[in-house]
Amino acid sequence: MAADRSVEALTAAGAAQELARLAAEIEEHDAAYYQDDAPLISDADYDALRQRNNAIEARFPELKRSDSPSERVGAAPSTAFGKIEHAVPMLSLGNAFNNDDVVDFDGRIRRFLNLEAEAELRFTSEPKIDGLSASLRYEKGVLVQGATRGDGRVGEDITANLRTLPDIPHKLPTGVPDIVEVRGEVYMSHADFAALNKRQQEKGGKIFANPRNAAAGSLRQLDVEVTKKRPLKFFAYAWGEMSAMPSDTQTGMMACFTDWGFSVNPAFITVDETQGLLAHWTAIEGQRAALGYEIDGMVYKVDRLDYQQRLGFVSRAPRWAIAHKFPAEQATTKVNDIDIQVGRTGALTPVAKLEPITVGGVVVSNATLHNADEIARKDIRVGDMVVIQRAGDVIPQVVRVLSEHRDSQSSPFAFPDKCPACGSPAMREIRDDGEADVVTRCSAGLTCPAQAREGLKHFVSRAALDIEGLGQKQIDDYWQLGLIRSPQDIFALEAHFADNPPEIWQYTSGAKDKIGTLKDSARKLFKAIEMRKTADLDRYIFALGIRHIGETSARLLARHYMSLPAMMQAAQNMAGGDEGARGEIEALDGVGKALVDALIGFFSSPDNCTVVSALIAAGIDPTPPEAVATDTAIAGKTIVFTGTLEKMTRAEAKARAEAMGAKVVGSVSAKTDILVAGPGAGSKLTKATELGVEVLTEDQWVALATA
Repeated sequence: MAADRSVEALTAAGAAQELARLAAEIEEHDAAYYQDDAPLISDADYDALRQRNNAIEARFPELKRSDSPSERVGAAPSTAFGKIEHAVPMLSLGNAFNNDDVVDFDGRIRRFLNLEAEAELRFTSEPKIDGLSASLRYEKGVLVQGATRGDGRVGEDITANLRTLPDIPHKLPTGVPDIVEVRGEVYMSHADFAALNKRQQEKGGKIFANPRNAAAGSLRQLDVEVTKKRPLKFFAYAWGEMSAMPSDTQTGMMACFTDWGFSVNPAFITVDETQGLLAHWTAIEGQRAALGYEIDGMVYKVDRLDYQQRLGFVSRAPRWAIAHKFPAEQATTKVNDIDIQVGRTGALTPVAKLEPITVGGVVVSNATLHNADEIARKDIRVGDMVVIQRAGDVIPQVVRVLSEHRDSQSSPFAFPDKCPACGSPAMREIRDDGEADVVTRCSAGLTCPAQAREGLKHFVSRAALDIEGLGQKQIDDYWQLGLIRSPQDIFALEAHFADNPPEIWQYTSGAKDKIGTLKDSARKLFKAIEMRKTADLDRYIFALGIRHIGETSARLLARHYMSLPAMMQAAQNMAGGDEGARGEIEALDGVGKALVDALIGFFSSPDNCTVVSALIAAGIDPTPPEAVATDTAIAGKTIVFTGTLEKMTRAEAKARAEAMGAKVVGSVSAKTDILVAGPGAGSKLTKATELGVEVLTEDQWVALATA
């Protein structure tokens, strides 16, 4: 019988392990969505991961991690673009999934502001556009800067690309404040999306999965001429830094945006109560298919700006706004086949190949089936008629089987016990709690061609090495040609090209062209590869694709080990029983048993060690993190953060402490020098008091950190 995985059934140890897993998994999905414009799971599945993380943190607040997803927004910006630090952070929104959540939202605001139930509280309501967030900075009325959200603190400089959008004015009317930062969503209409994909198909280019991916991919082009040819649009809905406020309400600010030449969603309204919000949600949900562009819910905001100021923010979102999600759109179609795809970690993922059908303006031909248990639970078979749903999803889900239409001769799907790519045994790993994992994995590791190829795509992804001109398509091409089989082969590409006929050069541009042009393209690629030999160490660690090691964990390891050889040697020492080395790394805040076991397991493989050694031999020299300060009040001290921080996120506090030369760990011990205790501090505060550890309030910490 399967173990009870509910939050209520978790022990403290199980909760810590689950929070570590969720942090790594959500970080991977954030990178896929925000950086690669290629989400791996549905919106609903992603929301479920975050909800589970939040529920565990609510039950075990003392276990909240420094890299908690509840403290993060988006993902780190790509190195292919310049970086822009937002003067005012671009945060995310909390979610409401039903009417009760909206009523609770109203209640929380009234309690916080100490408003009576009958007191006036006006809200604005507008569609939540499914596109790419962007920020536009104007100085003296002139557009000077445009950026993506990035990780909420730092975004990508896409000023030139944003200038090509017809909905974005280059100059504002006279009389506007000296500094104006307008924020909104770049999107693509259904009609323009269909026309773009038709053109892409005709010329053999990339086919986009949905309008959001098309908009994001079009806007984040290194060649601005490509963006210029794409039919992108912009809705303004918020602001960042403003040297003066021209209105004291959200409604008034939207009117200003319209006067300044921006497009504001025509469905924007102001209402007096939650019933008005719910009525507007129902009305727009009914019009959703006819709007002509993707939306996935409604956004509600407190109208009065002085109320917004008083309400402030909590973790990654404002208290004064919320996104009320729409239910998934559904349709009925036939399962023509069930395909098993092998990912870079060896996971066997079943995908239903569907009779193509249009759902919410997008043609759907695939649906995720998640894993063997999900197929068995829903009893999905080839030939079945099924109900599928999507809500801005890349790969929709199968909701249920219409068994009354099933062929009497059909039989249950037999999930393979061998890898379809290499024939090696495929099995479920046994978790620490003794239960079998839900995911079936190929046991061959990097000797499996599917894992090796997907691992290479991860190696060059935006969050990893981010090599300009070397993406997933080029990896597939070079794999077929036998030029790349392992990461070190990337750094030998120039030599391979020198030994091959000119026709091979077409793969550097993805199109047949004049040989001179192809040579130029190849030279650019080789230069880009050479430049990435000294990429940041944390990018190389992340690029290796070690399970449970995301971008945040990679930064922790980079700062601790400072080089790949040192990390490899430490892992091998731990594998040999060096408990001191293990205890040292496990003491770092954000590092748990699963991560350490994965690190040891990776470097226990001779093949993996050979890859890392070959990379070093190929001339890679990763740049270690900058040296931390040694002349601050906390340099060399060990700090623990606990409770809820309200004036900066836990991640910001940790980063600031590390920049000042401190070591941040997750648990209190006799070696702890300082405990920073925010509201809700529990057992860590008790233990620190017992041990005589210096305890600081958040205000005292902020004063120290900003001195």
